[in-house]
Amino acid sequence: MKELKDKYSGIAVPVGALRTKNSCGTGEFLDLKKLADFCSVSGISLIQILPVNDTGTESSPYSALSAFALHPIYISLKAVNGSEDFEGDIKSLKKKYDSEKRFSYREVRQEKLGILRKIFEKNYPTIKTDANLTKWIKDNPWVKFYSVYMGFKARYNEASWKEWAPKDQKLSEKEIMELWADSKKESDNLFSAWIQYNLDLQFSEAAKYIRKKGIILKGDIPIMMNEDSCDAWAYPRYFRDDLRAGCPPDGFNPLGQNWGFPIYNWKNLAEDDFSWWKNRLKTASKYYQAFRIDHVLGFFRIWAISERDYTGYCGYPDPSAPITAEELERTGFSGDRLRWISVPHIPTSAVQDVLQGNYQEAVNCLNKVASRLNGEELWLFKDSIKGEKDIYSTDLPDPVKNELANQWRDRLLVKIWDGTYRAIWSYRNSKAWNSLSDQEKNTLRNIIDEKGAKSQKLWEEQARKLLGVLTSCTDMIPCAEDLGANPDCVPGVLNDLQIHGLKVLRWNRNWNAPGQPWYRLEEHPLLSVVTPAVHDTSTLRGWWNDEGGKDDILGMWGTPAQKSALNGEYCPQAAAFVLKTLSYANSRFCIVQIQDLLDLIPDYYSWTSDDERINKPGSVNTFNWTYRIPDNLEILTKNQELTDSIRRVFENRI
Repeated sequence: MKELKDKYSGIAVPVGALRTKNSCGTGEFLDLKKLADFCSVSGISLIQILPVNDTGTESSPYSALSAFALHPIYISLKAVNGSEDFEGDIKSLKKKYDSEKRFSYREVRQEKLGILRKIFEKNYPTIKTDANLTKWIKDNPWVKFYSVYMGFKARYNEASWKEWAPKDQKLSEKEIMELWADSKKESDNLFSAWIQYNLDLQFSEAAKYIRKKGIILKGDIPIMMNEDSCDAWAYPRYFRDDLRAGCPPDGFNPLGQNWGFPIYNWKNLAEDDFSWWKNRLKTASKYYQAFRIDHVLGFFRIWAISERDYTGYCGYPDPSAPITAEELERTGFSGDRLRWISVPHIPTSAVQDVLQGNYQEAVNCLNKVASRLNGEELWLFKDSIKGEKDIYSTDLPDPVKNELANQWRDRLLVKIWDGTYRAIWSYRNSKAWNSLSDQEKNTLRNIIDEKGAKSQKLWEEQARKLLGVLTSCTDMIPCAEDLGANPDCVPGVLNDLQIHGLKVLRWNRNWNAPGQPWYRLEEHPLLSVVTPAVHDTSTLRGWWNDEGGKDDILGMWGTPAQKSALNGEYCPQAAAFVLKTLSYANSRFCIVQIQDLLDLIPDYYSWTSDDERINKPGSVNTFNWTYRIPDNLEILTKNQELTDSIRRVFENRI
């Protein structure tokens, strides 16, 4: 790891957001060179980008098709050998999309791939015998698996591999390599490999240029892989296909979240000496000097959810200390009592109520998915119902499905495997819990709390092992996304492993103390990154104008004079005050989104703060992940008012 200064200034911007006179449809890897020029004159010493792996038809950079392959949308077509014969196509693409406020992800991706196919086919004899390409493929064996996978994706119209013919869903590594060597598929295989080769050349060129400027390039490594990914298809032993990752219920998401990503099989990864993870990070280190570990909490424990559930409500932390049937039996919970606290019991009346009191219709509906309990007005789900997906796949009326899903989630314990249980996150809301005596509640609470304490130790042990392996296999500077309700062991582990934590200004409060006071910026640990916003939040301007940020910021850091002068809409003076204040944090890295830096001058206030958002969590649309900066980087670099303003706010970090 390079020797670090105490203070760095940074800019955060997705590659796709960049504009230059050469970019075509969206930001490209080679545009990072122009960004480095802008940073150099602005006193910025670090560039942070979002993940840049291939995500196929999905615009989210956190839905990668491959842990290794780069995204074709970031290729500069003009820089590809043989592109001169298709100059007209490239100019047409550029003209079509250059003026767009946000980029058209799917259209640009499709048109770039179309032009790449033309270049490839025109130059195929030369490409096929290119010694440099041949050597690159040999040095990057992952590309063979990716190329075969992409060949299947093309033949199946980009459908998930789980929708392919059964014979193509489960292939051994040997069978995949045989398909790579199949002469009938040589052209298709080589097409994907050739694209990756060119992407690597261009990204490497940009990364080298940035390093020569003395600027750190910081990448983003998502912890999870998409279910529909080359890696989940080619290396199934590294993933738990029966479980999905997510997060537990909270005030914003009362049912929790299910992200749909398969969780890792750490046991199998360990047996291979974590080679897949090590190779992933070594590949990233070709470009980056620092990296962001997305959702670092997942290395301590992941919120594991049954593949049969839609929500995260019935999930549990993995690993965790289980509650055994023997322990429960010793405290009086056996037989019917154990079933009562671990299996949903559906009252007939619950379904009857959503059917306007029609008892017989309720019984008819329940008979399809449940069995009556000893002639009572209580029902147990049939063995064929293994989760919310099974409930919603029935032909029952929607109100009944919704109520049955509520009943499915109404439990105190969830069975993990025979004789082993874990408490539901919101177990105190279950009817089973509320039916217990105070003595029974105390008994169960003691067991649950004891297992929670033991689980903390398991999480710490796992994180020290996993993060220790991952941070020691390259020289990249590790930075963690450690937001949210973290176990007590997290700060100590990150500190011991010299991993920088994350401090987001608007959330940087002691939420458990009376009055929820702000943490003082000068008391931040040096081993941290401070930022006013992230890709999932509003910009500083949006926070100030629309979300109470002005009162928060001025109340904490403003002098009486500043409170008077800045008590209005966000403006360049307010931007300078906030960013200058932030720059004095004790954190080693102060990283600001490019949108918030542009607000230091009045030129770009015609855009609303909502226009400048990168992502709005919980929504799926063409807006998310398609932000582009409002001017070419060449113009921004020559804007002395802007570059001087940035230098002034970061002057103590230059």
